[in-house]
Amino acid sequence: MLILVLAAPSLASAETMSFGDAAALLGKSCGKDIDENCRGVSFDSSRLKDCLYRNQDSVSAQCKVDYVRAFEAIQKRIAARAAVAKMCEYEVVKRCRGTAKEISKSLECLLATSGVSARCNQAIGDAGYR
Repeated sequence: MLILVLAAPSLASAETMSFGDAAALLGKSCGKDIDENCRGVSFDSSRLKDCLYRNQDSVSAQCKVDYVRAFEAIQKRIAARAAVAKMCEYEVVKRCRGTAKEISKSLECLLATSGVSARCNQAIGDAGYR
């Protein structure tokens, strides 16, 4: 039971939400609040997050819950995409004949190649490429 409890946070942290799903969550929960309080603010995640935070006294309760969740998901997805290069460096160089700096060029190869390591596969999945 203790192992399950200790493993649960790491399993949950591996899950990421797509950028589209995060935007849909924001639109559903915060659309009215964004229109009323953040009109003209670009959808740049840090600017919109700052605007919602500054106006949290007039933001709906559901938006308060969901905007935190959506922006955390966006940050996790960004971090997961950055981690692919590190986690798949060996496969990019050895299996795809690329360089560590060419992860975007090697992504198609990584997705098509069998025998890719579990950690590379996990990183690709967390980044939303699979």
